[in-house]
Order: sequence, then structure tokens, then C-alpha cells
Amino acid sequence: MWLFAVAANAQTTNQAFAAHAQQAFTQAKKDLAGRKNDPAAAVQFCRAAYALAELSTNSEQRATVAQAGIAAAQELLARDAKSAPGHYYLAMSLGELAEAEAPSLHAYKLVKEIEREFKSAADLDVSYDSAGPARCLGLLYRDAPGWPVSIGSKHKARDWLDRAVALAPDFPENQLNQVETGLRWRDAAAAEKALNKLEAIWPEAQKRLSGEAWDSFWDDWTTRRAAGKAEFEKVFKRVL
Repeated sequence: MWLFAVAANAQTTNQAFAAHAQQAFTQAKKDLAGRKNDPAAAVQFCRAAYALAELSTNSEQRATVAQAGIAAAQELLARDAKSAPGHYYLAMSLGELAEAEAPSLHAYKLVKEIEREFKSAADLDVSYDSAGPARCLGLLYRDAPGWPVSIGSKHKARDWLDRAVALAPDFPENQLNQVETGLRWRDAAAAEKALNKLEAIWPEAQKRLSGEAWDSFWDDWTTRRAAGKAEFEKVFKRVL
């Protein structure tokens, strides 16, 4: 999402994995067309739309795919207002739309809507997608500008990122966020704890989260883990 950190090599990575994301999106679209009232098909399409938008290399494609994901999530919520995945993926696709439109006034206005949808998802099922609602709220509060410009809050960021780790400690993304946040805030203890936890969970996570659908994640996570360790050793003058 647009408020989140973007790797310097994102375009190269996107080109490597975009074909799979496009295939998954196309298949999910076909499945949804044949099962219009099936919540599982709607959720799968919303997930595929977000994944493709995230890997887009131009704003036009990102916006188009994000809008498709938004429409599908809104239709799902119209049938079931208490769908945690519906609120979650609506927020995710709204974030992609904001990224496509940034910098703009509309993109900044979307932040409150994104926050509201993630909060709704958290209220319904905070553990969904390996504590996705908590993780995303934490990143939103961490990376958004603070008051009076936007909703950024170090206190809220810490609370939600800690909650994500407590709920899903073995999910690499949650620990990586702790590493990066600790480095940003020069919190050596938090960064070191998360780096050590990553070391412990990495082998089993690679077995559990395997297959083509996870390849782009591992590419991202491996790069960020190495960068985090290197920065930790540079900033805090300690070798892990």
C-alpha cells in the first residue's frame, strides 16, 4: 500500500512475479462470474485483485485493478456486512487506489476510509490473514503523517504491530515489520528481538508457506531481512 515502505528493487521484482498474479486474477475473475453469490469466490477475487495491483508497475493498471477489487469487496459486504475478509480487502484495495492516485487530495482523504475498514475487519476477526487487520493498522499509523495532516500515531502503531506479533508470531511479515520499526525508531531491543525470532521461525515458515503463490513474498522477505540485519549492525555497531 502507498503509505508502506517500498523496496528499491520493486520494479524488477514486480516483473518477475506479475505473470503469475495476472493468471491468478484472470482465473479468480472467471470463478467469480460462475459463482456470483459464493463468498469464497468473492474473497478469492478480492485477494487476487490486491495481489495484482500491488505488483503493478504503472498507476493506470494499479488503479483499474484496485477499483475491481473495491467493487467486489463492496458487493460482498452488501450481502454480508459482517464479512471480515470483505472489510479487509476493501481496505487493501482502497490503499492500492490511493497509491495509484498519490500525490493527490483524494489519495489523502482515502486514509480515513482505509482506517475504518481495517478497524471493522479487526473487530470481526483480528486474526484473519495472520493478523492482517492488526498488522495493516499498525503500518498505517506508523507511516501516515501525524496530526493535523493525517492519522499517524507512534503509540497506535506500536500497539497494533505488537498485537499482530502476539497473534501470529510465526508469520515472517509480522516480525519484519518489528525489525523495520525498531530500526526506524532506533529501538535496538525491539529490532534485535524480531531479528532473532526471524532466525528461529524462518526454516519452518519456508516449509509451511511454500508454492508459487508465496514466491513473491519470500523474495521480498529475504531482501528485507538481509537489509534489516545489515542496518542493525551498522546503526547499533553489533554483529548478530
